[in-house]
Amino acid sequence: MSVIEANHLTKYYGKARGIVDVSFQVDEGEIFGFIGPNGAGKSTTIRLFLSLIYPTGGSATIFGKDCIKYGPQLRQDIGYLPSDVFYYERMKVIDLLKYSASFYARDCTQRMHELADLMELELNRRIEDLSYGNKKKVGIVQGLLHQPKLLFLDEPTAGLDPLMQRKFFQLIQEENARGVTVFFSSHILGEVQRMCSRVGIIKEGRMIEIADIKTLQQNNYKKVLVEAAALDAAHFDIPGVTNLEHTNGSVRFFYKGDVNALMRTISGVTVSNVTIEEPTLEEIFMHYYE
Repeated sequence: MSVIEANHLTKYYGKARGIVDVSFQVDEGEIFGFIGPNGAGKSTTIRLFLSLIYPTGGSATIFGKDCIKYGPQLRQDIGYLPSDVFYYERMKVIDLLKYSASFYARDCTQRMHELADLMELELNRRIEDLSYGNKKKVGIVQGLLHQPKLLFLDEPTAGLDPLMQRKFFQLIQEENARGVTVFFSSHILGEVQRMCSRVGIIKEGRMIEIADIKTLQQNNYKKVLVEAAALDAAHFDIPGVTNLEHTNGSVRFFYKGDVNALMRTISGVTVSNVTIEEPTLEEIFMHYYE
């Protein structure tokens, strides 16, 4: 079952491009990665799903219901952590979280305190006294205190120290294990590779790829290192080889094609070592953007 579905979703800000003809779906219970550099249209897409802004064209549904028409009802089951958090500076953290909890038709008190303890958040401090990282913790607790069925995370780890990032990822994985669907938007590709099973790549407002991370890796080029005492780089000048580098006793290159053909080429050399690796998500991403 699809929890999120976008159909030719388009948003222009006057003549300025937001997103154009974006279509994809997110299945129930998955952690879906949404990647692209700043300005590619990631936050615009999320704000359209949350009906914080309205589309110029196309449509989107969450839990099978139109995002615009049923926005207030849908948001009862959605948690949202924006990339930047802004609050009433004079409020205490506890008062802000109680105010947030009052929007939901359930008692959020216990979960609110559990999350605050986990994130090491001091509830009696004023917002104005908090660092950026601690304000981000407030956003995490605020987004999760009502136990949503769907989470939108927009650059969620900005401002968190490495220890808190690890706690945060563990928390999200626990929520996902309970059946929560997660839409994870980031330009930090290592995070997406670690968390997500499937990824969508957006470039200049348009979707350019949607695939399983493993499929992306398998269908992409492989990184090859061959080490041998006597090497002639020209030996590896075969179809599918790119970025060939020859240094003392080794050649490195990218290869896309029939692996058997590559192995036959390597077998013609007396080697001391051969390494064949899948590319990282970062390398795949750069391939799409170059």
